[in-house]
Amino acid sequence: MKVLFSPPDITEREIEEVVDTLRSGWITTGPKTKLFEQKLAEFSHTSKAVCLNSATACAEMALRALGIGPGDEVITTAYTYTASASVVCHVGAKLVLVDTAKNSHEMDYDKLEAAITDKTKAVIPVDLAGIMCDYDRIFEILERKKNLFQPANELQRKIGRVAVIADGAHALGAEKEGKRCGEVADFTSFSFHAVKNLTTAEGGALVWRDIEGVDNEELYKKFMLFSLHGQSKDALAKTQLGAWEYDIIAPYFKCNMTDIMASIGLAQLERYPSILERRKTLIEMYDRELEGENVRHLQHYGKDFASSGHLYITHVLGKTREECNAIITKMAEKGIATNVHFKPLPMLTAYKNLGFDIQDYPNAYELFSNEITLPLHTKLTDEEAEYVIKSFKECIR
Repeated sequence: MKVLFSPPDITEREIEEVVDTLRSGWITTGPKTKLFEQKLAEFSHTSKAVCLNSATACAEMALRALGIGPGDEVITTAYTYTASASVVCHVGAKLVLVDTAKNSHEMDYDKLEAAITDKTKAVIPVDLAGIMCDYDRIFEILERKKNLFQPANELQRKIGRVAVIADGAHALGAEKEGKRCGEVADFTSFSFHAVKNLTTAEGGALVWRDIEGVDNEELYKKFMLFSLHGQSKDALAKTQLGAWEYDIIAPYFKCNMTDIMASIGLAQLERYPSILERRKTLIEMYDRELEGENVRHLQHYGKDFASSGHLYITHVLGKTREECNAIITKMAEKGIATNVHFKPLPMLTAYKNLGFDIQDYPNAYELFSNEITLPLHTKLTDEEAEYVIKSFKECIR
């Protein structure tokens, strides 16, 4: 039996939607992208959504809208993928990494509080595996530290404290205390990369909660300018007869989503409730079968929260990284692809070169040292899931 780690779940519905777009004569940013944005905003319980070519672009454009750049500091966790941190470097701000709490995949909130200075302009919490962070605690800290905050542009002034830009790459559809991921943080970026729960092949979306005194339509237009060279008219507007003329407001960026990508997303979003339900069924099966084993795993569902079920992260207790790597090899020999989430940022060359040292992040390193991620996706059959668990039990003993 061969079990892939995370293949895209594409059905005839997605294919039909893409074919419809190809036949329409409109394949770049246009009506399908605008419809996808509208439906994503409704799904996320927000007023607006902006679709771009990646979650990374979304997070970066949020930083740029906030005017964050050289001289500013942005805080995120050491236990994440590079995209959570690289965007800070892209805008020229200083990256500040904090360790995770002991035996937790969330950043240490006490260390977050200690890291805030008068230069801090944003915090990027990461909803790892689709489980929402403790935003109540984050906002409480930022309110307490408001006296240090020095706004540098109008949007920052309207927010009135350090901004929260959630990395919700894994977390579309996650909920906590009756609120959905996207309506809690000031800004939230979602990823639609090929391995994500909902895919557009590549792509992402940025949503934000209503900010008092901020015109959502104006903010949306700003993101549109950011995403298309600062051009005052998009391609759709320029197709109106005689309406060729445009201006370039500023030398901005090129990161728009196409209608082909949005077509896949529209079909995926229709199917998304059943996708989330299937992931929950598989996670409950894994949880049940691993009970009593020497393995710790994330809790995806509880009384007041439900994750998007994006990753099944395990920690094989008492094993070293080298022993876990050997387990990964044994699983591969049985035809099962597994993965590791994540190698902490201070262990990677780019962040070593920025002066970060893994010795300063012992809790993040401890998480990495015995982590193995099992396959979890909606192409996985019950029989394959049972085979994964049976094989995993054999390999860890």
